[in-house]
Amino acid sequence: MTNDNQPREREPFTNLVLYHLFKWSVVSPMLHVYFRVRIYGTENVPQKGALVAVCNHGSYFDPPIVSNCLRRPVAYMAKEELFKIPVFKQAIELYGAYPVKRATSDRDAIQAALTALEGGWIAGIFLTGTRTPDGRITNPRRGAALIAAKAQVPLLPVSLWGTEKILRKGSPFPYPVPVTVRIGELIASPSSTKREELQQVTEKCAAVINAMHDLGR
Repeated sequence: MTNDNQPREREPFTNLVLYHLFKWSVVSPMLHVYFRVRIYGTENVPQKGALVAVCNHGSYFDPPIVSNCLRRPVAYMAKEELFKIPVFKQAIELYGAYPVKRATSDRDAIQAALTALEGGWIAGIFLTGTRTPDGRITNPRRGAALIAAKAQVPLLPVSLWGTEKILRKGSPFPYPVPVTVRIGELIASPSSTKREELQQVTEKCAAVINAMHDLGR
């Protein structure tokens, strides 16, 4: 928190430098040349202020793709084991990742996301909590809505189309499938942490993302 007990408006400077370095040297060229990405709705992304980006999830490539398309660093939780690798640990920490144990309680994961928001990051949350084979959301979890309610920040729905086909069984290389990213309008945070309200906002987010996903390429 800052001295006035309010979240920062932007990410730390060092993280921004690493974000732009990684974006322009690796992610952006791969997205635009290799995956021929189409991006819609960038005008819906506030360029400062905390928010929760909620997405469908089809690939391990999704986190850097979302961060690139939102034009701001996005903090995602990552499994604790990755933070035991020298150099890689420092790199992903600077890029916004925070460790969560595989058997962690929801409370620990939620607190980690809230800490990221307090530091000025966008917190990225996959509504299903895991990858799905068709990229659609069928059983959304309420964690993103709960985090938004606790932090009183809006939710930004993001649809990723085609990423579930990037990695194919038996192939060590990403397949050059076309990828489309659609960014919806901000959705207000729940006014409370009551289960019914969290469920309502969660279902609204899922419906918006699925509707954008259904638009296809």
